Amino acid sequence: MAVRPTQLARFWWTFAAPVSRRDYARHGVGLVALKYGGDVALVALAVGRVWTPADYAHSIPFLLATRLEGAPPWLMPALALWTLPFLWAGVTLTMRRALDAGWSAWLALGFFVPYLNHLLMLALCLAPARAAGRAPVPRAHEHRLPSALLAIGAGLAVGLLMMVLAVSALERYGVALFFGTPFGIGALTAFLFNRRYPASARETAEVAAMTLALIAGTAFLLGNEGAICLLMALPISLVVGLMGAAFGRGIALHGRSELGPAGLALCALPLAAALEPSGATGRTLHEVRSAIEIDAPPGVVWSEVIAFPPLPAPDELTFRLGIAYPRSARIEGTGVGATRYCVFSTGAFVEPITAWEPGRRLAFDVTRSPPPLRELTPYAHVTPPHLDGYLAARRGEFRLIPLPSGGTRLEGSTWYRLRMGPEGYWQLYGDYFIHRIHARVLEHIRQLSEARADTR
Repeated sequence: MAVRPTQLARFWWTFAAPVSRRDYARHGVGLVALKYGGDVALVALAVGRVWTPADYAHSIPFLLATRLEGAPPWLMPALALWTLPFLWAGVTLTMRRALDAGWSAWLALGFFVPYLNHLLMLALCLAPARAAGRAPVPRAHEHRLPSALLAIGAGLAVGLLMMVLAVSALERYGVALFFGTPFGIGALTAFLFNRRYPASARETAEVAAMTLALIAGTAFLLGNEGAICLLMALPISLVVGLMGAAFGRGIALHGRSELGPAGLALCALPLAAALEPSGATGRTLHEVRSAIEIDAPPGVVWSEVIAFPPLPAPDELTFRLGIAYPRSARIEGTGVGATRYCVFSTGAFVEPITAWEPGRRLAFDVTRSPPPLRELTPYAHVTPPHLDGYLAARRGEFRLIPLPSGGTRLEGSTWYRLRMGPEGYWQLYGDYFIHRIHARVLEHIRQLSEARADTR
């Protein structure tokens, strides 16, 4: 008998049905095969290489430097988006299988722990069903407000403690902070809210979202973070937090309601932050390339590339909100060994010249760079650790390509490293902001070059 896609979706992504060990193994193998097929297709489309099962044994930075070298910027975000539904299916299936085996539903959080997750899945494939002996405990009904306040207070406390540990103590902006913490907060908040109050899915989502908003607002008012970075973290935190809320509500509705297992499971958050490898990010050199066509010969364009006068103040909202923007460029000396200074709104980039080919190519390293933005904050000085080297330009290059029309195609590239995880998520912001910076510089060079060409 054929299974309809809607039935599969309901079985994979909801908490509607129990999961036997046979179904857990069968659907697990099917999901792994489907996920692998999608990974193979995306990698083949991006770099024309065959993705093998052995590649999963290597870290993402290693793969980007070897097997995925030269991959387009969209590959990592696409792989991350493709992974999310399978991750959620793994969590829901694992939670229901744990309940079917008579175990704590909170064990499903072990699905996120490397190596341990394989042992957990193997054990669940073998464990017999004992759900009858672990029937859910009936919930005592309370009013909505006390349950909501308790849930929000607990989530707020956990969130702020994790920010202090990860940001202030460890100075580590990683997966534990931006993925594990919102999921854990959402799960705890929803569990406590639904434990004694029969909340709907919508009410649960609202309480979880309010908790995340209060954490962000408290961090802003205390001066720990600025508005720009909090807003950039909002999409991933909200999505993952709502996933955690669905998980926590599922435990409250279908599992046992003791607080002990929940507290024990949340101890994994600080442990994950402390054990997260410092080299998990920052190893990949991301390239952002932009181009513009200029109605002037390469010789004219070259003189504007090596140095240019001040630009007018920007009108773009991106820069007016505080993202650093270029103001001018000057150079000391000529040829390889000269030093170019590109002045931004937050300071100057120091750029020793490494390639000097007049009318063709200018390349440089970046030995010193200013902060990437000025935070929006009511306080005079807010300098969270991520403003110091977590997004750092390493080198740059201009290429001048003569066109048959007598004009020039000017290409600009910036290579940068990113020490924030999930790296694929923050790369979206890094690439976008650098593209906007390129566009501002290239357009300024175009206007100057074409004005000079008209006077010749």
